[in-house]
Amino acid sequence: MNIKWDADKYTSDFSFVHHYGNDVMELITASKGSSVLDLGCGNGALSKTLQEKGYTVKGIDASRELLEIAKKNYPEIEFMHSDAANFSLQEPVDVVFSNAVLHWIDKERQPDLLQCVYQALNKEGQFIMEFGGYGNNQFIHESLAQIFAEHHYSYKMPFYFPTISEYTTLLENTGFSVRFAALFDRMTELKGEQGLKDWINMFLKTPLSLIEDEGEREAIINEAAENLRGRLYRSGKWYADYVRIRIKAIK
Repeated sequence: MNIKWDADKYTSDFSFVHHYGNDVMELITASKGSSVLDLGCGNGALSKTLQEKGYTVKGIDASRELLEIAKKNYPEIEFMHSDAANFSLQEPVDVVFSNAVLHWIDKERQPDLLQCVYQALNKEGQFIMEFGGYGNNQFIHESLAQIFAEHHYSYKMPFYFPTISEYTTLLENTGFSVRFAALFDRMTELKGEQGLKDWINMFLKTPLSLIEDEGEREAIINEAAENLRGRLYRSGKWYADYVRIRIKAIK
């Protein structure tokens, strides 16, 4: 999936994405000095954290807008523009780390992605990942699908949210040995009184792009926010109903 990111707003208002990635790093057991590829590095914030933990880091991302910020903020780290499902490295690494990325890759391209990761790893290399799992943002997507239909549009799910069984099977079919897998709820606080609307505008650009009229698009977003207020607005704060899948696999 290719979208044009508002990189500055993503960095300022959606920092929770990389903050949660700090916990995922705890699954890495490679020794300091090991080489790590940050797959889907975005603005480079987690690449920098990995470097601070003592790893030799490089990052890959498909967004030139986010990579521009990464290169500006962390010039000492090597960042590369590439597709997560179609990349190769000159030298394999000890760890491939990926946070909040894999659900952006279409289901049909997941085997290609996993094959790229497998080839990028040294023997016994670690693939550490967290991304949207089955049921992720279900309230939001169901509400939007209903409102789209009322406006005579078809809402196509823009993400891939697998079950544990589904994704671990893909990993094992690629040749990985799965050592840890968990699916869990994580209600996530959004920033500001317009938090949910901002989230929809940031992350659901693909389905919204079908609506050419800006006024109608804004009306649909407003309807969704009002429909979801009872579920996702609590004590003066907006939340997104995240469900995450976290996995460690070994080559």
